[in-house]
Amino acid sequence: MNRRHFHFTLAGASVALAHPRLFAQASRRPMQIIVPFAPGGSGDITGRLLAQYIEGKTGQKVLVENKPGANGIIGVEAARIAPADGQTLLLATTSTHAANPSLYKKLPYDPDRDFHIVGVFGSGGSYLLVKPDAPYKTFAEFIAYLKARPGVLNYGHFNASSQVPGHVLNNLAGTDIRPVPYKQIGAAMTDLIAGQIQAIFVDTAAGDTYVNSGQLRALAVTRADRMAKHPNVPAIAETYPDFVMTGFLGIAVPAATPREAMQAANDFVNDAITADPMRSQLEGFGFTPRRMTLDEAAAHVRSERAKWKRYIALAKIEPQ
Repeated sequence: MNRRHFHFTLAGASVALAHPRLFAQASRRPMQIIVPFAPGGSGDITGRLLAQYIEGKTGQKVLVENKPGANGIIGVEAARIAPADGQTLLLATTSTHAANPSLYKKLPYDPDRDFHIVGVFGSGGSYLLVKPDAPYKTFAEFIAYLKARPGVLNYGHFNASSQVPGHVLNNLAGTDIRPVPYKQIGAAMTDLIAGQIQAIFVDTAAGDTYVNSGQLRALAVTRADRMAKHPNVPAIAETYPDFVMTGFLGIAVPAATPREAMQAANDFVNDAITADPMRSQLEGFGFTPRRMTLDEAAAHVRSERAKWKRYIALAKIEPQ
């Protein structure tokens, strides 16, 4: 087979991968998807789903590499300096490509200059989770408890989408729940279950396991409306209309990646998220997956960045 041009079938359609450095170089090194957070979070879950899809369609080995730390910055930097040959994909998140530019004065990367977004899995909200035996059984009771005990309760956070909602809640509700930083989602969830912290905001993809198993209780969701699978869990926006906070997950590549490689990656993402089992799993997480062109995906992430700039201003968080 000519290494410079080869074809394979995706969802019944022939996709030409015309660039010599694109997926065909599996014989030289496996493709890798860098997840800039620890295992167990929504980015890790969706990154592995995409890896399974690509492996199933092409037979090429796809490695998922977790590189957590510094709110996703360590993993992003690893992707930024990787060869721009289509073999390295970055799991782009709300933190890395929307919130971090407003949270850091000197971010070592520029989401627009250093990367191209090649696909979006969808957007979703987060749960506000507490222990099942907590004295507050509803969101209204939780707020009343916080107001009666300012500065007593705390919540864990491990990325922007788990940190910012607590600050916004304090400003909108007049509460004082204190943030406790964690490096990884697993440690934060363990401490919540053990009672070392009292609450956490975690995206619905990562929180589902804990909610469905009964380990934790969802008091509310940060999206604009209730989730169909949890109709008794209210949206915080029902009480505080300005509190609508959603995030996204997608795939990015280094900026110098050839256009044809970006288009092939875009085809992979679009085909994966609109076919089962990935579509069903994303919908189960509360996402609404839909196909996007390269230009649409880029525009979507720019709008997310503007949205999170507003969220962070509302949270009154000073850049580090």
